Amino acid sequence: MTHLQAGLSPETIEKARLELNENPDILHQDIQQVRDMIITRPDIGFLRTDDAFILRFLRARKFHQTEAFRLLAQYFQYRQLNLDMFKNFKADDPGIKRALTDGFPGVLENRDHCGRKILLLFAANWDQSRNSFIDILRAILLSLEVLIEDQELQINGFILIIDWSNFSFKQASKLTPSILKLAIEGLQDSFPARFGGVHFVNQPWYIHALYTLIKPFLKDKTRKRIFLHGNNLNSLHQLIHPECLPSEFGGTLPPYDMGTWARTLLGPDYSDENEYTHTSYNAMHVKHASSNLEREASPKPMKRSQSVVEAGTLKHEDQGESENTQPLLALD
Repeated sequence: MTHLQAGLSPETIEKARLELNENPDILHQDIQQVRDMIITRPDIGFLRTDDAFILRFLRARKFHQTEAFRLLAQYFQYRQLNLDMFKNFKADDPGIKRALTDGFPGVLENRDHCGRKILLLFAANWDQSRNSFIDILRAILLSLEVLIEDQELQINGFILIIDWSNFSFKQASKLTPSILKLAIEGLQDSFPARFGGVHFVNQPWYIHALYTLIKPFLKDKTRKRIFLHGNNLNSLHQLIHPECLPSEFGGTLPPYDMGTWARTLLGPDYSDENEYTHTSYNAMHVKHASSNLEREASPKPMKRSQSVVEAGTLKHEDQGESENTQPLLALD
């Protein structure tokens, strides 16, 4: 084991060997091969090229050096092409802070049975007079940047669950092809994370229609890992154990507190009020904030979407459970 694998459990190191082709004996060699390719893209500013940073791209592409370099290049190119998205790219940016405070995204403290981090999106909580889609996307990308620092998550990956309960047609009309394409490019094509599944629950018929809009932008591997469960929580539980889920998804955990992740990122700067102050974002604080989470401010009461256990009105009448549970998408 090299210092680059320090802190990983023996089980995770073995998983990286078996699933990702990670070999500690040639780890530095693999990293250097990716670094040597940087000269081929003088049009891109590679702002970070240290060993630990390049390693996460190798893990995301199962140690295929060419694919890892392509992802590294796309990571920085995406940021060059969307400079406005990454200005003041920190948790106390007013737009990002509003999105985080409103629960975009939610992040469960415990991982699933495969060691993956579970992210939640309660779509109906999108107040379009308060949060732009771009700011929600920025909050998600910033959250992933913080989470991917954890080497265990570089190897085990993530799960995303989207609850579409009470998400109106009017809200859905704001999800234009251009902004959906921007999100897909940022998450599928330009970020070094392994997504083991994207799970939709309580999706109305117009969410299926949205899928036809984004399908041309999705890779085949991606399309195979979105799962549309509808109101069928049993199919969700076959893939994610109820012991890992809050009660909104038929799990045994308490209801999700929307302020949990915002308090972790913002620490003392977190406020239940709609008042935003500018303070510097210290990434090291994030590491310590999670361990002190229970000592932070009391849970924030929030309007939220109806429990998926109760919600049944958005299921399209022409869709049976077998269609709802058919896998459509996921990222690796």
